[in-house]
Amino acid sequence: MNENVKILFLSRASLFTVKGGDTIQVLKTAEALRQYDIGVDIKLCNEKNIHYAEYALIHFFNIRPADMMLHIKKSSLPYVVSTIYVDYAKPNAQKAAGARDRILNLFSSDAQEYIKTIAKAILRREKIISKGYIWKLHKRSVKWTLENAAALLPNSENEYKRLLDAYAVEKMYTVIPNAADTEIFNYRQEEIKLKDNNMVICVARIEQRKNQLNLIKALNDTDFQLYLIGSPAPNHTGYYSECKRVSKSNIHFIEAIAQEELVQYYKKAKVHILPSWFETTGLASLEALFCGCNIVITQYGDTRDYFDASEFIYCKPESVISIREAVEKAASMEINTRLIDNAMEKYNWQKTAEKTFSVYKKFIEQCSH
Repeated sequence: MNENVKILFLSRASLFTVKGGDTIQVLKTAEALRQYDIGVDIKLCNEKNIHYAEYALIHFFNIRPADMMLHIKKSSLPYVVSTIYVDYAKPNAQKAAGARDRILNLFSSDAQEYIKTIAKAILRREKIISKGYIWKLHKRSVKWTLENAAALLPNSENEYKRLLDAYAVEKMYTVIPNAADTEIFNYRQEEIKLKDNNMVICVARIEQRKNQLNLIKALNDTDFQLYLIGSPAPNHTGYYSECKRVSKSNIHFIEAIAQEELVQYYKKAKVHILPSWFETTGLASLEALFCGCNIVITQYGDTRDYFDASEFIYCKPESVISIREAVEKAASMEINTRLIDNAMEKYNWQKTAEKTFSVYKKFIEQCSH
């Protein structure tokens, strides 16, 4: 492969307006791959007049067949998928507040995704780019997308197993671990000694899946100062309002901020927590760890593939007591720099780029013969 090879990154239309972990994954993967002299263009699924002939391969991020199917058919290019597969039924199933969620709970996970996709289109929040999705429905559309992929790039072994359980599509796959930027997020020994044992942060969009409400209830009126850093997700303004309503004076809300500013909070706080109903990785957990925080992690999702349960602190998202006890334990523990160094060695964007590059190389060489 040489610098004339170009890869097309395609992701959701709201990638830059409603930022999440996938936004960082897309940008940082592209940045690291360009160091291999690979041309990478980032496009959004709703963009028109994409010149597919310029590219050797499409790399999709997220399994969103309503976005993907049109591009797959129009381009006729081989494609790989960073699946970032979240089962959104999990948070809805946990006594979710609001009539909408109680109604959704009556349906399967795939049916829920279909209903939400159609509803967003009706409300003109997101277009359905691929019209075939409407009659194929969600599950068949996902299966078609997986079956026709050149390869899948899950963030962990467990993510692939969950996909296989849900859709019964066996596919060539390579685990591409998620990562954090070691240039921005890193610790200094002298800074660790200055950490505030009572400062707890949670970096995440404010939405039901991230479970800030139970975190607030767990730490209300304690000696901890909790900083919730993130903006409310567009469809979760009611949840955000409820979080603010129940919060006591030791709970602080900060809108989403740039990574360079965020690092200052990571470096001051002793504890970072993501008590989510589900996480594939929890990028913020990696960022916080690299900055010397003791981290508390949800037990639901793929987190154990990244954070050994014998070394890190886990909590039960449904239990306010479990959340509070996990934070208390993390605040009282010494910071283990060996764990941080090991994680920084394994989960950096250079390693991610190397593994991604090896997958591209295989398929582009096959196509050229």
